[in-house]
Amino acid sequence: MDSCLVSRRDPELRATIVSRTPLLYAEGADHRADRPAHVRAGSSLSWFNQRLAVVQDDANFIALIDPPSGHVEALTLPRGHEGLRQFDDLRGNKRHKLDLEACLTVPGCGGESLLVLASGSKKQRDAVVRVDSDGRLRLQRAPELYRRLRKTEAFAGSQLNLEGAIYRDGSVRLFNRGNGEARDGLQPVNAICDLDWEELKDYLDDPDEKRVPKPGGIRRYDLGNLRGVRLTFTDATVSTQGLLYVASAENTEDAVSDGPVAGSAVGLLGDDGEARWTALCEANGSLSAAKVEGICTGAGAGEIYLTVDADDPAQPSELLKVALTGPWD
Repeated sequence: MDSCLVSRRDPELRATIVSRTPLLYAEGADHRADRPAHVRAGSSLSWFNQRLAVVQDDANFIALIDPPSGHVEALTLPRGHEGLRQFDDLRGNKRHKLDLEACLTVPGCGGESLLVLASGSKKQRDAVVRVDSDGRLRLQRAPELYRRLRKTEAFAGSQLNLEGAIYRDGSVRLFNRGNGEARDGLQPVNAICDLDWEELKDYLDDPDEKRVPKPGGIRRYDLGNLRGVRLTFTDATVSTQGLLYVASAENTEDAVSDGPVAGSAVGLLGDDGEARWTALCEANGSLSAAKVEGICTGAGAGEIYLTVDADDPAQPSELLKVALTGPWD
């Protein structure tokens, strides 16, 4: 599959930041749990049990936000390498992070469940987290799932890097971020694929006996560029306007290293293949330099929430309230 759909920049669309809220845990830091006082990264965003769930690629915590009050709680994940829960270059342990980059809400027993997926950008980044509506949590490895996705070259391209996921009509749609480097004759690709949710659930419940679902509905996209830097998928959500996505223009040579960010875009993917986008702007109309990695619907019409990853463990992630104006439908 060499062809790809082109997302065009639509001058009639607007995405404007209305407010910014630093994400600080209500209980502050907990050194015994190796938890900082703030949410370190906003890697993906989803409504879960009437709160916004934020996953972090470099910290073993899920943040639960009540947007009206700004109250932020921490859902603690199991400890990682050497009993730690924070991973970065300053500690010299970045290679051991789970790299949780995508989350979505799926049907569960007795209510909804939160499903969190690692990026798969390295072979050891194959973790899946399930959180049930009653708070029960399970973290497991899913190497066969990631192996199959990695081998599906039409979707993964030169390097698998899951950054977004949605649930719709019985399927889980995954978003691959094409910010890797070319290798073995393959190019990095921005792509989507669909997995049957019941098959995926059965596999996760019993990975030794159940087969990994086959990826289908694969589409590749050229998302355009911002200030000369290629845009790549970072998250997606289902809204009344349609399937919204966010993409960042990060100048990096591979899917693992961070780089300078030229800005981010909010876009719309149509079921017919049509795609269009606009650059995220500050309240004064200037182009925002934020690296947006999470998107979710807001409380009102034409309102969305975004999360920012500053790629700095000392800086709190921000929750942005954004107004969408123009012909988004």
